[in-house]
Amino acid sequence: MGKFVIKKTPSGAFNFSLYASNCEKIAVSSQVYTTKSACKKGMESIAKNAAKCIAEDRVEDQTLKKVEAKTCPKFEVYVDKAGLYRYRLIASNGESIAMSEEGYKSKSGVMNGLKSVSINAVDAEIVDETLEK
Repeated sequence: MGKFVIKKTPSGAFNFSLYASNCEKIAVSSQVYTTKSACKKGMESIAKNAAKCIAEDRVEDQTLKKVEAKTCPKFEVYVDKAGLYRYRLIASNGESIAMSEEGYKSKSGVMNGLKSVSINAVDAEIVDETLEK
């Protein structure tokens, strides 16, 4: 079972990271949220949309010469400036809601990473590190 961790940014906004059951960080929020409630809605959107993207083959491989466009929600796979594979999850409204924090050396690695997001986001534990201790 995965785990979402909510943190506060230095500016007072909120963001999250998603960890797999092996404690490896597999995704981070693509944006910062002004409220914790909005941050939690973003996490819910990842759980819903990531699984749908895998089930309905909505992975847009932008590394191909001829890209087959997919409708949102979708995962986009691309190569970054360092030549590493990455993914981002695009919600139904076209907004990027999550992305890989680190690049992958192979396409099979990035594909395993986004599949891990779809599995670990569902019913993930929520750890709120913004609460006073």
